[in-house]
Amino acid sequence: MKPNILWICTDQQRYDTIQALGNEHIHTPNIDRLVQEGVAFTHAFCQSPICTPSRASFLTGMYPGSVHGCMNGNERWAEAAPLVTKLLADTGVDCGLSGKLHLAGAQGRVEPRPQNDGYRVFHWSHGSSSEWEPGQHAWADWLRSQGHEQREFLEDPDNFPPELHQTTWCTDRAIDHIETAGRPWLMSVNIFDPHVPFDPPSSYMQRYDPATLPGPLFRDSDLQAQTALAGIDFQNPVRRPEEFNARRIQAAYYAMIELIDDNLGRMLDALERTGQRENTLIIFTSDHGEMLGDHGLVAKGCRFYEGLVRVPLIFSWPGHIESGLVSDALVELLDIAPTLLDIHDLPAPARVQGRSLLPILRGEADPAQHRDFVRCEFYSALNSIERDQFSCSYATMLRDRRYKLVVYHGYEPGELFDLEEDPGEFNNLWDDVEYRELRHELMKRSFDALALAVDVGPPQVSRY
Repeated sequence: MKPNILWICTDQQRYDTIQALGNEHIHTPNIDRLVQEGVAFTHAFCQSPICTPSRASFLTGMYPGSVHGCMNGNERWAEAAPLVTKLLADTGVDCGLSGKLHLAGAQGRVEPRPQNDGYRVFHWSHGSSSEWEPGQHAWADWLRSQGHEQREFLEDPDNFPPELHQTTWCTDRAIDHIETAGRPWLMSVNIFDPHVPFDPPSSYMQRYDPATLPGPLFRDSDLQAQTALAGIDFQNPVRRPEEFNARRIQAAYYAMIELIDDNLGRMLDALERTGQRENTLIIFTSDHGEMLGDHGLVAKGCRFYEGLVRVPLIFSWPGHIESGLVSDALVELLDIAPTLLDIHDLPAPARVQGRSLLPILRGEADPAQHRDFVRCEFYSALNSIERDQFSCSYATMLRDRRYKLVVYHGYEPGELFDLEEDPGEFNNLWDDVEYRELRHELMKRSFDALALAVDVGPPQVSRY
């Protein structure tokens, strides 16, 4: 019997937001339980530091540039490859979704659905807005059925009841699917949090004292470093953390994640109540991270710091995969799609560039080794509606176990970090003459990887 799949994807959640994986300041008992009962990858990387390209990548197993899903405000999904949900649905998996899809622009409009995304159940909800008309936005419609309007959330988010929150609503729809779907099923739970604005219910915000939190990674030198990159797209300008109350933002961010964690607990309870936990694979991940004040930046854009490109990735299926395994192998989110196909004994199409993680999950491969390096792309990715505000930047990242190289195409500045000596990414070695040969080697490796990624499929992703 093939497993059910509960695929939880938060929005803009960093890798370092789980207590069981080292963050003593946050309370995440249910995510911790997944870590204890499954396999947690501590070095999982998105393929773009912004929503739509990342989602296009992990839903197809292809790099954003290869699947023509590069922009956050594209008119519609390019249909360049079927989604993994479609491939699973074709074999009888009953697929559902609650929350975001975001394979096309959704700012101020209803996102056009793909021609065939594989979802039988589709409860679409994007961000908060007071502009959604009846029938356009499932969460807004549900709020109206409860006697509320979205503008209440926008006007007073602190005091908006947690039981009416989009996170809770997504979970309610997931529990509906868990209880009624055919077997086997897949449920995509695409929560909007902890995306900006940082607006948790007050009952959750009160659990965190900003004064006790560590605050962002920041040095005065960041002001000069980010000013040198000012011509390269980012959603917010560099500022000192005290100028935007970074610790308060961190507290709100952690509070939003704790609300997610509580709702994860509700989904676990539903699986156990219905007798399905032993045959349900749970995946917990996020589409990309959040700068959260690191280096003086908030939100996302054309940067590749660890807090933005490194995300949680946990698989839990007690009795079927390893339990309590923490892997520091370099993995990419595009590895999820071939893993799901592998678990269902389905071959990955030749175009898929991801590599199945199932051997590691089953204890059949070295948990410390999966890829020699990981890649990330940014191809003029910010919303086309706001295109006149941005420079249409292009950039690529290559990161191996020790070094990270970032090339901002068409610009003289770049970045090279030694992550062993400088894990906070403060000391840019790009112009250091002692690292000139290494920079050249990594640039050639990055160029080769980019060229080989155009020829879709896994065999030639790396020759190193």
